[in-house]
Amino acid sequence: MTKMFMSLELIAIAAGIIITWLLFTGIIKILKTSVTTALTIAVILLLIQVLFGIRYQQVWQELNQLVQDFLVN
Repeated sequence: MTKMFMSLELIAIAAGIIITWLLFTGIIKILKTSVTTALTIAVILLLIQVLFGIRYQQVWQELNQLVQDFLVN
């Protein structure tokens, strides 16, 4: 009986480690994607500002207006 209980404990520990590893790698992938997206948006805003002289506040105001127009209609 004790051997079976120990093997169940080992299985539970192994399952916990595997689940923890899967969650950890999933969170890392999400973080990586989020950082990449944020950097891409920052580069695009910088290019818009340098090339066209449009400030990020103007872009933000335009996006807010588009969202409001979309939600109203």
